[in-house]
Amino acid sequence: MFPGATADRDAASYVVVGAPLDATTTFQPGTRFGPDRIRRFSASYDDYDDRTGSHFSALGVHDAGDVDPWDDTREYLDHLAAELRSVVLDDAVPLAVGGEHTVTYAGVEAVSPDTLVVVDAHLDLRAEYAGNPWNHACVTRHALDVVDRAVILGARTGSAEEWDRAAERDVEIVAPEDARAWLDDLDPDRFADGSTYLSIDIDGVDPGFAPGTGTTEPFGLHPREVRDLVHAVGPHADGFDVVEVNDRDDGQAAALGGKLLREFVHAHAAGPSA
Repeated sequence: MFPGATADRDAASYVVVGAPLDATTTFQPGTRFGPDRIRRFSASYDDYDDRTGSHFSALGVHDAGDVDPWDDTREYLDHLAAELRSVVLDDAVPLAVGGEHTVTYAGVEAVSPDTLVVVDAHLDLRAEYAGNPWNHACVTRHALDVVDRAVILGARTGSAEEWDRAAERDVEIVAPEDARAWLDDLDPDRFADGSTYLSIDIDGVDPGFAPGTGTTEPFGLHPREVRDLVHAVGPHADGFDVVEVNDRDDGQAAALGGKLLREFVHAHAAGPSA
């Protein structure tokens, strides 16, 4: 169980769902261990959050356990989307914990937001990778079939074709070196209208801070920048995930992922004025 997730399912305002998919990882596998590691390395955090004056255990979080994957990735995503949609239909916020980034598509499908805000080192705008259109490198392209717009913070690598796709009007790229200024200048009401889904691919963070991920890419975001994004976007988001955590470090990536999930819940519960 995610520490502090003490609410009953029928009374929950937030529902954690583990999605340990590890089917298309292209460098270092291990995302199947992500949900359990995030739970484990979140055990030491204090229940109280001084910024919002709230206790995590009092915010109505329930841990529904994992939705175990099988060989057919597309079929699994449909099933995962149905599980997450049941959370939405119960007027709760789904908190998906991955697992490779492909699982974000299920979250987007369940929430059906207007905007996807995603932290990612990679553009993930490929039509296919290694002959597979449902590879993790294609997830944001698929999400754009559902959302009107994608904002990608931390992107610093991609194919020529992906950068061409990123130049279209429905995609906004915020490079790591521009993230601090972008956050400082962000209109507090930027995401107040319409619905938003917030996805944190842990590889968007510089690997010096979060080495436990499948496809590391130097020159990334700092953890405080991602935290500040969560504080800014979280109050307006209808769904959240943290993905691409694996077991290839001493817990740094998992600890950060779990902390960001907690920051999201505190920020969302407190509302835009916090």
